[in-house]
Amino acid sequence: MKQKYQTYENPLIQRYSSDEMSHIFSPAYKFGSWRRLWLALAKSEQKLGIKISDKQLKQMEANLDNIDFVKAAEYEKKFRHDVMAHVHTFGDVAPDAAPIIHLGATSAFVGDNTDLIQMRAALELVRSRLVKVIDLLAKFAKKHKKMPTLGYTHYQPAQLTTVGKRATLWCYDFVTDLQEVQHRLETIVFRSCKGTTGTQASFLELFDGNHSKVKRLEKMVAKEMGFGEISPVSGQTYNRKIDANITATLGCIAQSAHKFCNDMRLLANLKQMEEPFGKNQIGSSAMAYKRNPMRCERMTSLARYVISLTTSPAMTAAEQWFERTLDDSANKRLSIPEAFLAIDSILGIMANVVDGMVVYPKVIEAAVNAELPFMATENILMAAVQAGGDRQVLHELIRQHSMDAAAEVKMKGKPNDLIERLQKDQAFASVNLKDVMQANKYIGRSPEQVDDFIEDVIKPTMKKFRKYAKVADVELKV
Repeated sequence: MKQKYQTYENPLIQRYSSDEMSHIFSPAYKFGSWRRLWLALAKSEQKLGIKISDKQLKQMEANLDNIDFVKAAEYEKKFRHDVMAHVHTFGDVAPDAAPIIHLGATSAFVGDNTDLIQMRAALELVRSRLVKVIDLLAKFAKKHKKMPTLGYTHYQPAQLTTVGKRATLWCYDFVTDLQEVQHRLETIVFRSCKGTTGTQASFLELFDGNHSKVKRLEKMVAKEMGFGEISPVSGQTYNRKIDANITATLGCIAQSAHKFCNDMRLLANLKQMEEPFGKNQIGSSAMAYKRNPMRCERMTSLARYVISLTTSPAMTAAEQWFERTLDDSANKRLSIPEAFLAIDSILGIMANVVDGMVVYPKVIEAAVNAELPFMATENILMAAVQAGGDRQVLHELIRQHSMDAAAEVKMKGKPNDLIERLQKDQAFASVNLKDVMQANKYIGRSPEQVDDFIEDVIKPTMKKFRKYAKVADVELKV
């Protein structure tokens, strides 16, 4: 047997994702779900008249999680078939039930239905993490709703906004993602008992041609597994567009996180805001002073990976031939779990960052003051005109003074002295320049927009979803 550290380990498990998400895609969860499906099938078949004893059901129920993975691997090596390997492994610990395990079913009964069970559970965990992130961002927005800051368009200084208003942009992205996740949860359908090509022929044979019992069977099994809706038709597998739609939703979350992280990384460079930085954290092995935005960088990296993963399920859905082809299997084993594991990590780190975001008001104020003279020129122009000045003449004077002040800043590295220049110009003597230089005069309705956003969007969202917010924090392993 190869020693530890001499074989590849998936970083999503070892470094990033939570234990909860890792468990959902673990062998224990997967094959435990197979056994629960076999039990649900046997129970339903018994109720519909198939000769299955209570003793057989009790043996199955007593061994749902008693899985000998070593023996299963030996069976799979022998049979070259994973489902039959686990049928025999289950039968070994429930010998009385061995003859009726998997009765009437095809491999997709356990494989595909379990995929749906796993994705539903994973979406529920993602939903919980999203609710937590939204709640934290909304609280941050409310706290800083009145703090003026430079807005940026094209990454160039633009009209002022507030720190809190900017946070609502991040928050709303995640609100729309939450709505998409909820839509996926509400519309996910169970495959249930469809047979080898989706015709239910084997089950019709099992029930001696009784169509009513076949229809009741798939509803009963779905109910046992907690699903209310069943796919109305299928081939051997459930519609692979379900995978494509779900991963597309995860890709949208990744886009939101990537946008937030890019903004935070740029703000960190400007020294206006930072992600939390540990007391003993080292930013660089060479440059001891550095405070690298490593958490946001990690999220950006993982988000890029999730976005790239969305193409695989889409291509798989497009590639399925007739009632099924097996070129989906290996791809699904990688793309679906890894997309969820990466998103889980992203949202866990996201909550950690938002909960500890550091704001530097003085740096923000200095950046505002450096650009405010230019932004105040329109108000200065209007005030001077109202005092009796010629609008066109005043406009040209402001333009000339602005160009000269900008040259001092760009060519000589000096402070913006536009206001001082205007104060010396008699054409603007009647204007109270100190009054127009109040930053809060240029933030528009930013504070009110934050209040409206919280009242109209966040409160209804939290009322609906707060019950899902109780989720353990993701421990940052590195």
